[in-house]
Amino acid sequence: MQPSPRDQVRDLLKRTAVALKQGEVPFALCGGYAAWVRGAPEPDHDADFLVPAAEAERAAKALADAGLQVVDPAEDWLLKVERDDVFVDVLWRTCGRPAEIDMVERAAVLPVLSVQMPVMDPTDILVTKLMALDEHYCDFARMLPVARALREQVDWAEVARQVADNDFAVVFLVLLERLAIITQAEAA
Repeated sequence: MQPSPRDQVRDLLKRTAVALKQGEVPFALCGGYAAWVRGAPEPDHDADFLVPAAEAERAAKALADAGLQVVDPAEDWLLKVERDDVFVDVLWRTCGRPAEIDMVERAAVLPVLSVQMPVMDPTDILVTKLMALDEHYCDFARMLPVARALREQVDWAEVARQVADNDFAVVFLVLLERLAIITQAEAA
């Protein structure tokens, strides 16, 4: 029986994390799977890892040394690990800014599919997801379940501070207040 695409992504997620750990590359699981580990619905696409920008070359080498197929896409801010038509992204920039070590250091080591790995801080998860919103991608329907699931784990005042220059993100926070997912006081 052929494994499902979700099982294939899960397997590649684990293999990527183990390779980064063995290569002693600082990293954190980020994006939809980081939110899933913290209680959000499981994503239906790829998994994402964050490495500090200064560690991008070491990450690529560690992954290749572990026998994983590393693909260098046209974008200059990530690489892809591919296997059986599924992939995992390894990012070193988020929302146009280089990833710094402090974001990785704030990650908590948690069990993910039986592998201990750093998982991005819930506040950082929400900030990076909200900062990705723009006129070309503004899917609040995908964001609502994540915000609901993580609401007690997030420093909403910090989120509001960090996303203040992104009108789409600010409007999403207003929506969360209107839906009583967060209070105005939490985001102040």
